[in-house]
Amino acid sequence: MCRADPILHRLKRTVRRIGRGLGMVRELRDEAADAHQMPTNRSASRSSYRGSYGGSVAYRIPSQPLSRVLGTREAVLLGLGSILGTGVFVSLGIAAGVAGPGLILAIPIAAAVATCNGLSSAQLAASHPVSGGTYEYGYRYLTPALGFTAGWMFLCAKTASAATAALGLSGYIVNALGATDAIWRLPVALSCVGVLTMVILSGMRTSSRWNTVVVSTTLIALGLLVLVGLVRGAGGAVRMATIFPSGGGNGPGGAWGPIFHGTALMFVAFTGYGRIATLGEEVAEPKHTIPKAVILTLLAALGIYLAVGWIAIGTLGSARLARATAESAAPLEAVARGLASPGLTTAVAVGAIAAMAGVLLNLLLGLSRVALAMGRRGDLPGVFSRVDRQQTTPAPAVALTAVLVAGLVLLRDVRVTWSFSAFTVLIYYAITNLAALRLPANQRRYPRGIAVIGLLSCLFLAVWVDPVIFQAGLALLIVGFAWHLLRRRVSPPAENN
Repeated sequence: MCRADPILHRLKRTVRRIGRGLGMVRELRDEAADAHQMPTNRSASRSSYRGSYGGSVAYRIPSQPLSRVLGTREAVLLGLGSILGTGVFVSLGIAAGVAGPGLILAIPIAAAVATCNGLSSAQLAASHPVSGGTYEYGYRYLTPALGFTAGWMFLCAKTASAATAALGLSGYIVNALGATDAIWRLPVALSCVGVLTMVILSGMRTSSRWNTVVVSTTLIALGLLVLVGLVRGAGGAVRMATIFPSGGGNGPGGAWGPIFHGTALMFVAFTGYGRIATLGEEVAEPKHTIPKAVILTLLAALGIYLAVGWIAIGTLGSARLARATAESAAPLEAVARGLASPGLTTAVAVGAIAAMAGVLLNLLLGLSRVALAMGRRGDLPGVFSRVDRQQTTPAPAVALTAVLVAGLVLLRDVRVTWSFSAFTVLIYYAITNLAALRLPANQRRYPRGIAVIGLLSCLFLAVWVDPVIFQAGLALLIVGFAWHLLRRRVSPPAENN
């Protein structure tokens, strides 16, 4: 009995320890399960309490952070995927219809303005690396009204750009298949939106890998077009005297008016670097990766645009290039046919289809991330703040953007959708530069003058878009303000950020 008592005592003590250990395991399991439904950091927690859209009662909305899976190479390719899609395969023809041969001058001016905006975006994203871009910067450094305006303008601008991309993609696909009936372009465009939405819903890493393939294919096609054009002497057909405006001109701004209008349209084509900033939560080491990726993206895009624009003007002339854009939304395919090189038309068609798919993919990504940020802050219903259990895809936000893009595709006219995008995106980046001016001195990477130039340039170029588009953009801006004020009165946020 004496020997058994110590053994029994030790056995009971071991059982109690095992029981406590199992209890701790259950607690850890429960905490892990709750982590999928609760914010995982302080900033997410602050944004999780929002007023109900049906009343003033606050409730908790899950808003998990996204995983950081992108490096410098992936970020640059995402930017180029947005820039080299609609920008090079569609917007060159749209801007040529306005600026004529002056398109060659409008491209570097637009690139200079985009560089100022890119540097402002880069330092903002590095100091505040969250999804949402200028929408979040406006709230943090300016006022809630300006923050909301930025998000509203971004959604409007990029939804219109995505619709242009879908229509352009459809145009190149239909032409490549030899279909002459324009009735096929609308259903094909809508189908493209649906397919790429499913790609994004499959996860960010999958989308990033596909984007790498798309951009590589696009660069090969554009390289072949430029090379054949140089061999055929197409670049020599562009006369320097026709590039620079001369004479007084009849419209506002004189001879420079069409150049400014063309610059506003081409500026949109450079704004693909904004995808990098809006993916701030998914970029590794954002303080170093984002500024570097933005600068590399803009430099590469400038060289490609100038080379392709020069060859396109030299081959077709600005009038024929604009007409090809209006008729089929496939101007570079017409350029390839004009060069009459075996296999070039097919190569350009393949590259264009890949590019349009890439730009639509990246626009849907960027739009969904801004919708995610607006859902977190309560400017959209809270359902759009939700992220899947793998914390890689905001599925409700992706679905919302797909529906909005499909709606604008119904307009069918790339000139209207692209011009509307020009006005709204210029307002968006004006707010970006204004937010950059409010950065603390210890977080500023570039001189304040860069943000000042970017701000004034955006406001100046916004005036030169088509008058009807300008008025429609102002009306939409007023509608957004009215919604923001109404939402705050009906359902004020539970706490201010």
